[in-house]
Amino acid sequence: MSSLYDDEFGGEGEEDDNMDGGSSGRRSLFWHRVLRYYISYGALSANRIRCPPRSGRSSYYTHNCCKARTPANPYTRGCSRSLAAGDEREEDGGGGSNGAASSSTSASPTENEDDSKLGIGYCLPPPEIREIVDAPLHPALSWSPHRDKILFFKRGALPPLVELARPEEKLAGIRIDRKCNTRSRMLFYTGIGIHQLRPDGTLGPEKELHGYPGGAKINFFTWSKDGRHLAFSVRVDEEESGSGKLTVWVADVETGKARPLFQSPDIYLNAVHGNYAWVDNSSLLVSTIPLSLGGLPNKPFVPSGPKIQSNEQKNVIQVRTFQDLLRDEYDEDLFDYYATTQLVLASLDGTVKEIGPPAVYASFVPSPDGKYLLITSIHRPYSFIVPCERFPNKVDLWTADGKFVRELCDLPLAEDIPIAFNSVRKGMRSINWRADKPSTLYWVETQDGGDAKVEVSPRDIIYTQPAEPLDGEQPAILHQLISVMESHYNECELFFLHRDISWCDDSLALVYESWYKTRRTRTWVISPGIKDASPRILFHRSSEDVYSDPVSPMLRRTPAASLVIAKVNKENDENTYILLKGSGSTPEGNVPFLDLFDINTGCKERIWQSDTEKYYESVVALMSEQKEGDLRLDQLKILTSKESKTEYTQYHILSWPKKQACQISNFPHPYPQLASLQKEMIRCQRKDGVQLTATLYLPPGYDPSKDGPLPCLVWSEPGQVRGSPNAFAVIGHTSPLLWLARRFAILAEQTIPIIVEGDEEANDRYVEQLVGSAEAAVEEVIRRGVAHPNKIAIGGHSYGAFVTANLLAHAPHLFSCGVARSGAYNRTLTPLVFRMKTELFGRPQQLMWR
Repeated sequence: MSSLYDDEFGGEGEEDDNMDGGSSGRRSLFWHRVLRYYISYGALSANRIRCPPRSGRSSYYTHNCCKARTPANPYTRGCSRSLAAGDEREEDGGGGSNGAASSSTSASPTENEDDSKLGIGYCLPPPEIREIVDAPLHPALSWSPHRDKILFFKRGALPPLVELARPEEKLAGIRIDRKCNTRSRMLFYTGIGIHQLRPDGTLGPEKELHGYPGGAKINFFTWSKDGRHLAFSVRVDEEESGSGKLTVWVADVETGKARPLFQSPDIYLNAVHGNYAWVDNSSLLVSTIPLSLGGLPNKPFVPSGPKIQSNEQKNVIQVRTFQDLLRDEYDEDLFDYYATTQLVLASLDGTVKEIGPPAVYASFVPSPDGKYLLITSIHRPYSFIVPCERFPNKVDLWTADGKFVRELCDLPLAEDIPIAFNSVRKGMRSINWRADKPSTLYWVETQDGGDAKVEVSPRDIIYTQPAEPLDGEQPAILHQLISVMESHYNECELFFLHRDISWCDDSLALVYESWYKTRRTRTWVISPGIKDASPRILFHRSSEDVYSDPVSPMLRRTPAASLVIAKVNKENDENTYILLKGSGSTPEGNVPFLDLFDINTGCKERIWQSDTEKYYESVVALMSEQKEGDLRLDQLKILTSKESKTEYTQYHILSWPKKQACQISNFPHPYPQLASLQKEMIRCQRKDGVQLTATLYLPPGYDPSKDGPLPCLVWSEPGQVRGSPNAFAVIGHTSPLLWLARRFAILAEQTIPIIVEGDEEANDRYVEQLVGSAEAAVEEVIRRGVAHPNKIAIGGHSYGAFVTANLLAHAPHLFSCGVARSGAYNRTLTPLVFRMKTELFGRPQQLMWR
């Protein structure tokens, strides 16, 4: 199943602040007039909060406001002139029943014009930035299981405010759009184009998917196993459909004709947790809103009793801070109301069958052969201190038509998972189907009670078992994650936790494991069907070292639509090969590659690598046709992306043995006004001799010798060199590169290494090395003549915001202002950022202020 939850849209907030054109001194990136009236989107409602009669003291924004005659100011907590006038009318007996409403409707055009001049309402960025932010995104691509068709999913830019303002319920750690029973603020597609992929690698003409309502919002698309049909959800705005809920549609990919899956107009999708899955080529299992659900539960006027949290057993429970939790019994009822679903088995011929009782189903996964269903349901007792993924949940095995087979586990409420990293839930976890078998289960069980602080070996055991085992057949141990003593890691015992498995067949699977404290990851080679085969380590590396060539295997789709590791045969060679793709990170930038890897000997052959002179290319997917058996190297096809500093990303089909490339897309430049922006990876040296890199962006047509130095924004994203100097500069709605349109210089992707020597902790010289890195970068852009020394700002998001705050505090001589976005600044709450040891928040610790 695929949705825009997995798309590249971010969840970050956006800032629409205007630039100050001041000439010198400490400046702000905002107009002072705007700053005077707004502090947040929440403060935008200040001018719409009705003043309380006479007292004027019961609202945050209306302190002493009845005498006010000026626009609302969140800093002084005053009300607007129009609302104050409305209250006067109400006190005098005029103006209707609602003073606020009458004052807003009776405002004169002159008052509205004055409000507009004062900036009351949502602020828009300058036109040159707005044009970039509102530029439509290029389509997202999806290819059929047989790799003979490609879908182009069309999408807009940012969602309108009406989408962001849709009412939502915050329950059990999730946010629910209560009008359509799905996650709130969900993005969507606006259309689907179908292209045939010809044998020569070219695309046929576009065939538009049709038959669904105009203006529909499309999501949750998924191919049938044979690639002949496509299922997707449709939402139509309430005024057009009368409900606004999600309906399930299916389309014949050959003709492009779409139709509703259900003949009844009263069956709607419930996508709070799951949505739907193909069981076979002609039927889907769908999570629907129960027809017997009834109305919303009534909220009691008086609570049934006080809120009580008891720790009578005197157990020490340290819980992380979670948001949007349940607050009371009414919230529990609301969660049940919105999350309860009825599973329905629907066939393409119109047959509909309800299976199982209504329940809060968290997931339902058909086996690869379509004979069984792995069903996970959430049940009470719920919790007020942890989100729903820690609620009690039961995992059952059903047949495809809904008959109960057996219970795999019923996990209790997990409020006591230790807060130490790598701590997990007790009992079975990661229960799933083996992708290489028709109906074989596997799961992981912790041996340390879920507590990462407990030293035990093995820490995790991976089990496997048929869906319906024979009488007395016990689960087989597939792999044990054993601690290892290695002297070259400082005589430190390494513990590892299961992370994932890539399946191939009985002779090959890759097991991934990691340990946060040491930042180490390992990849094991195992033979699931060979009892005497010993597992061996394939890769062992630091997760923070991007230069150590982290790679991942290329996957192929089986006839059952499962993804398994692709095996490749070479002519006149009996060795076993797989394809490994990597980002190819180097100090000079990324150079992606594709290797042919001998799984037995470890020898590799580089069969493809990105251009390094002008273009940045990367491997997207394996496009060889779906067939039984191994792939042949001389028939290999892959989908690659190709871009440059000035050329937008385009997709190509690369075919062996001649490695001929055929371009299949021709997307226009999204912001042609910046097509000739200047991008350069620059180098500089810190005072302690450490070499640093950063990417310098300059506006189109800029010449420092003629135009002089520019205002400069340094955007902090510390780390090793990532990306490529040849990559296209993608400008998102929160990107610092938007300031290029305002003739700013942008210095981004700067490396800020914090180096530890001897017994030092990284925090010991953090500020010193941070300031040294900033000084080197600033001196370099000033030396080049591209940045004005008195017009340099610093900014960053998350950890970059922490860096920003430190540099404004400790290096005020470098920066005139800063933008710290969504940061956390209390160093005592982030003990793991630079120190390889765990600390619990509740234990006393020395606080050092600098």
